Amino acid sequence: MSESTDPASPADRIAAGYAFTGPALELGALLWDGACLPDRQIRIPLSMLNRHGLVAGATGTGKTKTLQLIAEQLSAGGVPVFLADIKGDVSGISVPGTANDKIAERAEEVGQAWEAAGFPSEFYSLGGIGPGIPLRATVTSFGPVLMSKVLQLNQTQEQSLGLIFHYADTKGLELIDLKDLRAVVAFLVSDQGKAELKGIGGLSTVTAGVILRALTAFEQQGASEFFGEPEFDTGEFLRTAADGRGLVSVLELPAVQDKPQLFSTFLMWLLADLYTDLPEVGDLERPKLVFFFDEAHLLFNGASKAFLESITQTVRLIRSKGIGVFFVTQTPKDVPADVLAQLGNRVQHALRAFTPDDAKALKATVKTFPNSAYDLEELLTGLGTGEAVITVLSEKGAPTPVAATRLRAPQSLMGPLDAAALDAAVKSSLLHSRYAEPVDRESAYEKISAEQAAAEAAAEAAAAEAEAEKQAKEAAKAARGAPKPDPSLAEQVVGSGLFRSLARSIGTQLGREISRSIFGTAKRRR
Repeated sequence: MSESTDPASPADRIAAGYAFTGPALELGALLWDGACLPDRQIRIPLSMLNRHGLVAGATGTGKTKTLQLIAEQLSAGGVPVFLADIKGDVSGISVPGTANDKIAERAEEVGQAWEAAGFPSEFYSLGGIGPGIPLRATVTSFGPVLMSKVLQLNQTQEQSLGLIFHYADTKGLELIDLKDLRAVVAFLVSDQGKAELKGIGGLSTVTAGVILRALTAFEQQGASEFFGEPEFDTGEFLRTAADGRGLVSVLELPAVQDKPQLFSTFLMWLLADLYTDLPEVGDLERPKLVFFFDEAHLLFNGASKAFLESITQTVRLIRSKGIGVFFVTQTPKDVPADVLAQLGNRVQHALRAFTPDDAKALKATVKTFPNSAYDLEELLTGLGTGEAVITVLSEKGAPTPVAATRLRAPQSLMGPLDAAALDAAVKSSLLHSRYAEPVDRESAYEKISAEQAAAEAAAEAAAAEAEAEKQAKEAAKAARGAPKPDPSLAEQVVGSGLFRSLARSIGTQLGREISRSIFGTAKRRR
């Protein structure tokens, strides 16, 4: 393969596929026949960024720098960006980079006029786990369908969970955090609560037990930190800075990279919330927002079927809302095939073929590209750091020719901010005072606890009253059946038969004497 000035040469035909008329991001210069051609620029149309994309490659090949390069140019073009930063590598996007010989050499090779620049950024964390403004959602806004997918419930259990949400809504029991949901489930299978659902279907003890166990496992992943108030308004991600540049929202995830279920839960909620809130806009000159999910294999490894179905559907539909999604991972096979099919823009860094599995992955990757003038198997194993094989969608939506590219250098700091600078950036944000402190207002848990406490107190009072009444009755009964006390000596004498006989005798004699004196009779003389 040798370069030619003939317009029909392979290099020119490839470059012609990237000669767009509208605004475009500059990715780098074409590589052909071992040479870098700075006059043949490889670009991606700004209007095609909502068609989603993939940045893939082995560890150390420059994926994160490519992510940073694209994010910088989106911000400069007035497009807000969301970066899920698993390793904490991209927080440096907020401050200017430092010039050095390597950057100067790369800029000259690719025809880049490099200038150090930082970009307006906000830093977030999941529920306050790690540095950043906490992102929280309420259980109610999450909804029963999404919650069922996260908890991996079957159809019957999902219907029961929907019933629980409906009951809570009609009874004014706000589901703010997971303890609220747990309290409602436990109440509805209690003796007091069973009657509440009889009219609308009921809830079996077995199903309630499954839901409660799933909630416990979910909480062990750290989910209790994510659910609560104040709930984050996802519209904050759509903001631009005062100078018109798009705001770069960096979600710091190093503290939760061992909790993939929490990460995937957040992603599902965020995309679903945006999809629900945003109007249909079709294809725009520039997207409303572009997401980048670094280390995407952590997102998909061990993911449930329900989660994969949800992501596939959301990626397919959210394009019409003006939202673009880029996955950054090691090989295309890390991304499910149905999701991969939705990714029209591809930046493939070098792959390794050290093992049979590596070789198999390499062949599979080559098959995902359009026909190429390159020997892609050979090319993909020989690319250097900061080089990639690229194909994107043209302004007409057709795939561009495959182009080996030496990529430009990011203008911001290619590395993380130090802890003190990151903390200062977080606390200086206007959003910090709005979202930093959690709020635990009265909701389902408190209301049910109060009702149960009142019911228990009433039951205890009734039981005490019944016990007192019982004791009073027993005391009265005991008093009626008690033996009479022993009589005194005088009572014994008076009550004796001899005393009564003597009393009768004395009484008779005395009576006679009294009657004689009254009626004038005398004692008969003998």
